[in-house]
Amino acid sequence: MPLPADPPAGAHPPATPLSAAELLQTLRRRWQASYDLQLTSRRGRLYLQVMWAYMEQQSFPLDAEAYGAKLEELVATLNGLGVAAQVRTWLTTTADKPRLGRAMTLPLELNPGRASEFLL
Repeated sequence: MPLPADPPAGAHPPATPLSAAELLQTLRRRWQASYDLQLTSRRGRLYLQVMWAYMEQQSFPLDAEAYGAKLEELVATLNGLGVAAQVRTWLTTTADKPRLGRAMTLPLELNPGRASEFLL
């Protein structure tokens, strides 16, 4: 029986938790900026949004410490929802890019049991 092939460099097993450092590195590698991220809920669905504002802007409302804390909290929520693989894949493959006044939006596919904890 042949052994399974090694995953490509940088590949993660589906259950690998996302880290704030990985998320930040992905944003900077893809778009050369530390974009603001947020979770939003609309019509019973949860979405991850990449906003157009980024930490390197003079007008960005958070300092590096507050931005890092926000990323840590967001990553903990994403991992708790079990959507790390979805987020990782989307951020590395989307053809879209953040634009002024227009957020990029990922509709999160949640396990129904977990979704009820986050959506009212």
